Amino acid sequence: MVRDSRLTGWLKQQRRQLVDRLAAGRQPGSASGGDVDRVRQQYLVSEQRFRALLESLPKVAVQGYDRDRRVIYWNEASTRLYGYTQEEALGCLLEDLIIPGPMRAGVIQAHRDWVEHGKEIPAEEIELRHSSGEPVPVFSHHVMLKEHTDDPLMFCVDVDLSDQKRAHRELDFATRFDRLTQLLNRHGFEEQLDLALAECRVHATSLVLVYLDIDHFVEINDALGYEQGDRLLVELAQRLNGSRRASDILSRLSGDEFVIAFPGVQGLQDMAHLVRKVASVMQAPFLLDGRRSKLSACLGIATFPGNGETASELIRNADVAKNRAKLAGQGEVVYFNQPLHDELLHQHRLSDRLERAVEAGELLLHYQPQVSAISGHIENLEALLRWMPPEGPPVSPAEFIPLAERSGLIHRIGDWVLESACRQRSLWRDAGLELQRIDINMSGRQIKRSGVFEDFEACVARHGLGPRDIGIELTENVLIEADDAILGGLRRLHARGFRIAIDDFGTGYSSLSYLKHFPVTALKVDRTFVRDAPNQPEDRAIMEATVFIGHRLGLEVVAEGVENREQLELVREMRCDLVQGFYFFRPMAAEEIERLLAGMVPGSGSLSS
Repeated sequence: MVRDSRLTGWLKQQRRQLVDRLAAGRQPGSASGGDVDRVRQQYLVSEQRFRALLESLPKVAVQGYDRDRRVIYWNEASTRLYGYTQEEALGCLLEDLIIPGPMRAGVIQAHRDWVEHGKEIPAEEIELRHSSGEPVPVFSHHVMLKEHTDDPLMFCVDVDLSDQKRAHRELDFATRFDRLTQLLNRHGFEEQLDLALAECRVHATSLVLVYLDIDHFVEINDALGYEQGDRLLVELAQRLNGSRRASDILSRLSGDEFVIAFPGVQGLQDMAHLVRKVASVMQAPFLLDGRRSKLSACLGIATFPGNGETASELIRNADVAKNRAKLAGQGEVVYFNQPLHDELLHQHRLSDRLERAVEAGELLLHYQPQVSAISGHIENLEALLRWMPPEGPPVSPAEFIPLAERSGLIHRIGDWVLESACRQRSLWRDAGLELQRIDINMSGRQIKRSGVFEDFEACVARHGLGPRDIGIELTENVLIEADDAILGGLRRLHARGFRIAIDDFGTGYSSLSYLKHFPVTALKVDRTFVRDAPNQPEDRAIMEATVFIGHRLGLEVVAEGVENREQLELVREMRCDLVQGFYFFRPMAAEEIERLLAGMVPGSGSLSS
């Protein structure tokens, strides 16, 4: 237990005074000797409890000072809090120990005002000083004993707030900064951006906001793991931070999305230079999984004051431009404008309508026959998705299918298409209608879903169908971008006898050498070649080569978009196997197809005329 002669002496003096007063009062009718002993014992217990209390509070530092602010008491908690031992502190002035320089005059005056005028020192949060010079945050409360005597004593009770302050700083960091990259997060960025916009208004200058989104970052995470993805984000943050000016504001908003604000822009040339500077950080390869890999990013640009007055408006509009850039392709840059906003607003509303349409059963399948180029006989049908709202005109597949791709609805829709086509094929088989196969289209996003080919086979089998009844059509771009797992699934279907066709052949990468690597059974020559081949020798030559090589590889060749007699004669001359187009049949509802297959409705074209 800490022992201090000044405090002990004061306590003994108080005890003697109490004892003397009690002794002087021993007269008839006054307190008895037993009463005096009892009071003396109570005083001793109180003294012990007081000392024990002061020494038992590890987080509460207590110091005692005399009239001249010299230390007369210093507990262990004060040593831990301020760094001075009891021996170092005793007899020293308060202001020389723990009071920072700027506060000294005020503390001295406050002590004098209390001693001389009875003006108490209010309890408050303050920062005092450690022996090392470091600041010490405390909540300080003061008690004055013997206040109206010549020997007043002041006791300071200081509660250490270091843990609370540290937690507050950590909370403030978490609220305003991104833990991975140490950059501002969205909340911190919006605060700083609003301040920068206020400065731009004062000085009548512009501001450019660049929204950056790494291309195919999700695939990097999936292929290499989140640790590699995090390293990429940190490296990109360091590059962006290293290229910015002191006035520029940089943030990681979320995931792989970064924003940079450039205040004080003077003109279009200055703006273009800043955008090029952001794009240039992606030019050098990134280290991924031990290898240097070249990556790209899409940029969306919004400007103040033209594209927004507040931080939230500018971020939203730059995000709109960025989303359009991602639709345009890798590494694209798009500047925000009002027509772009209006179009994306229309897309958003249409996406909501599409989700409701799926629930309400507004989607249906039409079927377009594929006809033998030699006999004119209907061989197969292609299932084509249609959206028929109860009010208003039909919505084009070219408009709503990309929306379904982006929103993820394509999986639900694709499952429905497969189920509906299998059910219809089963009904026509049971009705005895002559038909070989129904082909359905599958998108790149559909075939990336885990287990998609197993689900396909299960659906076909569930309806009592086999490989000759249902086929798949994929675009060549989907096949070229397919990974080993997808190609392996397609090879298994191919080995089981399912028909797999390359749709719109010639509109993608268009390398015939790819054909030997893909498990396909048919090529569908795109309608643009069929349309232009009669008058364009180059298109005719490409089409002839496609048909020739397709046949040499044992593939069936289908000519799409045949709309007139001239085109029909051309594809017959080139020995295409099947013809699909308006010359024979438009896409039709299932009821019309059923009557057609039953021989009730003839086609509009004829091979005999």
